[in-house]
Amino acid sequence: MATILWIIAVVLVISGILAIVRSQLVWGIVLIVVGLLVGPGGVSVFT
Repeated sequence: MATILWIIAVVLVISGILAIVRSQLVWGIVLIVVGLLVGPGGVSVFT
């Protein structure tokens, strides 16, 4: 389960960075924040 959450977190953060590069600042920040919540700290949030 933790591995799946890590993969989702990485995809979200990369998508957020790409959104910021494409001038979608708010959407990029939201994706990065959600990715960080799902990632390292998110494992403890979801379990």
